[in-house]
Amino acid sequence: MIGRLRGLLLEKQPPNLLIEVGGVGYEVDAPMSVFYRLPELGQEVTLYTHFVVREDAQLLYGFADRQERELFRTLIRVNGVGPKLALTILSGIEAPAFVRCVNDNDSASLVKLPGVGKKTAERLIVEMRDKLDGLNIAGSGDLSEMQAAAGNAPVVEQSAVQDAVSALVALGYKPAEASRAVARAEEGLSSEEIIRQALKGMG
Repeated sequence: MIGRLRGLLLEKQPPNLLIEVGGVGYEVDAPMSVFYRLPELGQEVTLYTHFVVREDAQLLYGFADRQERELFRTLIRVNGVGPKLALTILSGIEAPAFVRCVNDNDSASLVKLPGVGKKTAERLIVEMRDKLDGLNIAGSGDLSEMQAAAGNAPVVEQSAVQDAVSALVALGYKPAEASRAVARAEEGLSSEEIIRQALKGMG
């Protein structure tokens, strides 16, 4: 089991990361909450990970802290929720807000996430309510070891918009829906900031 990675950030193309640890490059899928606070390429990053072995693939998922990883692990234990949908949920709604939705029986907010229908939202609320108590989710992960990029003005290229659309499609949104949401974002932003604004606009 691979539970934690610390290494150099080589690539970031939401939702995929490439992290070099001891000369080995690990491909990691991560929610957008991680991407918002990643350092620049070539700098060190630390992620808590969850390793999934399937017949056709071995997949590694990365998270800001233990609480976010535990929430992911709790989500994939819900009937009908696999790793991809769990990643989409964590990308589209912050952990504290998700907890509030569950505690308040707010299925209307959950069904706005791609791949979450009414039945899935209701199942999430029922099955997650008792399991959330032990997670101690009071706020988003601090990512204390990833703060190098905070406050740096991003170098934005035209491809940032295309990257944002691709990332939203990878998270489960329809291409047309993703394009419309990205078009509403402000100009001059990095792909991560465009995605953040697009996800907020979809909520």
